[in-house]
Amino acid sequence: MRRDRVRSEAVASVGYDPATNELDIEYIGGDVYRYAMVPPSVHRDLLAAKSIGAFVNRSIKPHYPGREVFDA
Repeated sequence: MRRDRVRSEAVASVGYDPATNELDIEYIGGDVYRYAMVPPSVHRDLLAAKSIGAFVNRSIKPHYPGREVFDA
């Protein structure tokens, strides 16, 4: 999945596949996690957030199943 760089102290890049509702988040340390069942509106809100890292911690991690991706 293609990811775009974002301005964040915690997140390096974000990718989204609207066909599968999967969201990829590459953290500054290099780890990539894929979150499932993420609606397009949540992806839009993430990109518009003042703090992307805080949004991930508040609105992504607690609500959507995620797994580390090693072949991203």
